[in-house]
Amino acid sequence: MSPKVSEDYKKERERELIEAAKKVFIEKGFVRTSMQDIMDKAGISRGALYSYFNNINHVFIEVLKYDDQKDIYYFVTSDESPLWPQLKNWVKEQQIYIEAIDQTLLYAKAEFFLSSKNANNKDNSPYISERYNRTIEAIEEVLNEGMHRGEFRPQQSTRSIARYLLSFINGLMLDTFQLGPEQTKVKDQLSVLLFSLEKLINPKSAN
Repeated sequence: MSPKVSEDYKKERERELIEAAKKVFIEKGFVRTSMQDIMDKAGISRGALYSYFNNINHVFIEVLKYDDQKDIYYFVTSDESPLWPQLKNWVKEQQIYIEAIDQTLLYAKAEFFLSSKNANNKDNSPYISERYNRTIEAIEEVLNEGMHRGEFRPQQSTRSIARYLLSFINGLMLDTFQLGPEQTKVKDQLSVLLFSLEKLINPKSAN
């Protein structure tokens, strides 16, 4: 009789596999990565890998979920600290992420989201919509909390501002993927974003 594997062990093992897969996707992109590549990186058998993931799309979606957690973390309001610096710090993190394209999932994300299979069959990849809506809701929650505290006095609806912020970042990511950070001037563009965002939400701390 084989020993029973605890749920904690399974979760930790899955996390290790996701981290190994993330490294492969960063190195090779989405299109050129195979399940065998992930097996080799993780040092795991085919049967063991397929006990956690159904296929390469499934692996990538789980890597996305894991990677997305750090963005959601920036929008968790757990204390009474000013929220405007929190938003500015998130934008600064985006600069680091976008400029270091070779060390991030940006290339793999672009391949995944723009591939004909996913672009033409959005219903088959519900997480694409889910991650967009979840990020929008997280940003909007911070803006609404700022309003509740009297720190923000938005000039537009908080939902519209949240969509604007995310669309700007996503567009800059795509442009930088295609043209490179030297041409898109990531830092300069994000400075303009912060300027316009400050005008939109009108933070009390900035006055």
